[in-house]
Amino acid sequence: MGILDGKVAIVTGAGAGLGRSHALALAEEGAKLVINDLGTEWDGSGNASAGPADNVVKEIADAGGEAIASYASVADFQGTKQMIDDAVAKFGRLDIVVNNAGILRDKMTFNMAEEEWDLVIAVHLKGTFNVGKWAITYWREQAKAGNQINGRIINTISHAAIIGSPGQPNYSSAKGGTAVLTAVWAREMEKYGITSNAVCPMARTRMTVQTDKYGMFAEVPEDQFDGMAPENISPLVAYLASDQAQDITGHIFSIRGGNLELFTSWQVAKKIDIERKWTVGELHDQIRTLGDLGMPAIVF
Repeated sequence: MGILDGKVAIVTGAGAGLGRSHALALAEEGAKLVINDLGTEWDGSGNASAGPADNVVKEIADAGGEAIASYASVADFQGTKQMIDDAVAKFGRLDIVVNNAGILRDKMTFNMAEEEWDLVIAVHLKGTFNVGKWAITYWREQAKAGNQINGRIINTISHAAIIGSPGQPNYSSAKGGTAVLTAVWAREMEKYGITSNAVCPMARTRMTVQTDKYGMFAEVPEDQFDGMAPENISPLVAYLASDQAQDITGHIFSIRGGNLELFTSWQVAKKIDIERKWTVGELHDQIRTLGDLGMPAIVF
């Protein structure tokens, strides 16, 4: 018996890396899966292929689970609706959405083409919205019909959204938008029994090994704990997808190896109130008393 017995989940970008790991973990806990993957390269290039999604479906079936494949692009508004429709048609319900699909097109802002901006935003931010929108619409209709809903949305963000990663203005912005969207959905859908959380993973994937931080993700000897294995992230996703996490919503969690972290949303760190309109001179005199206003430190 698993904590997700009887549940139905969609995992996007599930043909490799984190998505595959998440899908296998959810299946191991008893969920039935829709395995979504467009089957392109890590940067979104190349022809679409059914192979990655089909391979994971077979892995799950070989282990005794149930899964179907979806080859839709998450950037396709109507294609993502079909994902939800397919889940309900095949398995009779939908309980969990894991938004994981992503690509990279890294450039400094002054070198970035409009297409490189648009494509990354379309996959990460619009793609998350698309799948979430149709899942939420389905759950809301079910709730209004008097059915008990325990919907779960788990979005994927990045440390790039928190620190602002040079050379990734498109990716950082998309993930920052996804973080805020996670909070919006938590507040919008609380009354329907739907939770919305985000996971900020640090793991070795075909995307992360393309970055200039590749050394962080190097493989380790088999007899050592591999802190960057994608499988380290998936137990958190499975737990957040379960009924046991009904009281957890609107939060961002990070896992690095065995290290679990909770991020807080933007909060006032310090304030000055002079109870009247500021002058430019007064701001010059006082603004630095709020703290160190140089480049924020990067802390992991």
